[in-house]
Amino acid sequence: MWTMMSMAARGQVEARWMFGRHMSARATRQWEEKWVTLPPVTAAATVSVKGKENLKTASSTPTTALKWIVRCCPQLPKTLVHKLFRLRQVRMVSPETQIKKVAAKDTLNTGDRVLLPQSVHVKHSRPHPRPLLTPQQIHFIRALVIYKDASTLVLNKPPGMPVQGGVNVKWSLDLVAAACLNYEYSEPPRLVHRLDRDCSGILVMGRTQTGTGLLHSIFREKTSTAVDDIGKEKRILQRRYWALVLGCPRRPKGLVSTPLGKVVVDNGRSDRITIVDNSTLMSSKHAITEYRVIASSSQGYTWLELSPLTGRKHQLRVHCAEVLGTPIVGDYKYGWQAHRKWGHFDLPNADDSSEDLVDEEKLPFGLNLDKGSITENHPRLHLHCKQIVLPNISQALQNVESASNCDLSLVEELELVADMPPYMQRSWDVTNY
Repeated sequence: MWTMMSMAARGQVEARWMFGRHMSARATRQWEEKWVTLPPVTAAATVSVKGKENLKTASSTPTTALKWIVRCCPQLPKTLVHKLFRLRQVRMVSPETQIKKVAAKDTLNTGDRVLLPQSVHVKHSRPHPRPLLTPQQIHFIRALVIYKDASTLVLNKPPGMPVQGGVNVKWSLDLVAAACLNYEYSEPPRLVHRLDRDCSGILVMGRTQTGTGLLHSIFREKTSTAVDDIGKEKRILQRRYWALVLGCPRRPKGLVSTPLGKVVVDNGRSDRITIVDNSTLMSSKHAITEYRVIASSSQGYTWLELSPLTGRKHQLRVHCAEVLGTPIVGDYKYGWQAHRKWGHFDLPNADDSSEDLVDEEKLPFGLNLDKGSITENHPRLHLHCKQIVLPNISQALQNVESASNCDLSLVEELELVADMPPYMQRSWDVTNY
């Protein structure tokens, strides 16, 4: 081959080959400078639960990107990890595909690798210390506890306090709970499910790793078997929210069953959940909600009881606003136009959160639970998780060696009820006068 080439051609080939090697080495250095590559996924993490309608079958859940990061990087604060996902700064590369962005709940296969920004790894190589709370703050948080046993901790979450940390979040409920709600345990309580920042009501946490895993599986199974639960009076998990809405649904009770998808707006700075008409055009997840009218007022407001059979982000807010045509009072993200037409309020911008409208600080952590009723110009979100019925997992775990042997159909139920915040109670009194 070389004998057929001129010296100039040979030089060009050698130059291109050397340039390729140089570029490959430089690309590798840039990759290492930009990303921290976590170990490849070796096996799926599974949690098994028995006892669903006396069927001795086990369900498994594959490892998600969030779980793999927490497992591989225990030194990273969970608030930082969730922030990276919200800012879409986490990547994944697999043997079959190129590098791509990954969400917290995306599942991983064996051999997949998760990539984190190098600057985050270097800057946050040490775990953050727990916050130092004042006696007033500790008393306030402990007063939120409405139930506690060996495995479960239940709080009445105040509106305006985020469940998890993130951008511009100083105090989050998981952070302060880890600082003052572990009681006699060495490990802090762990979140089992989520509530929106502006939403109030029952929040369930696990006190032990085993209890948390079992509670997680109950909430996951609730979503995965939602279709089978339609019309059933007795379910393994029951959640009932109270919401005050603008207007009234056409029917006094019914079922909302629609796919929901997420769209990114404001150049990636925020997102919205919306009804997906054609699931082939964008990814979506099915969401099912039962509703019934509790009471209607002469002012045009309606109190609804909402029972989500699935656990999707903003599910109740979107179903009320876009399907029932009755947006929740104080929900400016999905019901701003309806609030403007209502004409009773001096409205903020559509992107403002209702907790930002309360300026006067009366409680620890900058909270104010008195202001925000419909008698004021800026009503807050009127969505409250009032009741949850779930198995008593502490009883289930007493006589078994592991969570996989629990038969939840044989244990007693816990029926937990949380009072509405003062501003919602005031709206209730006004509309039911």
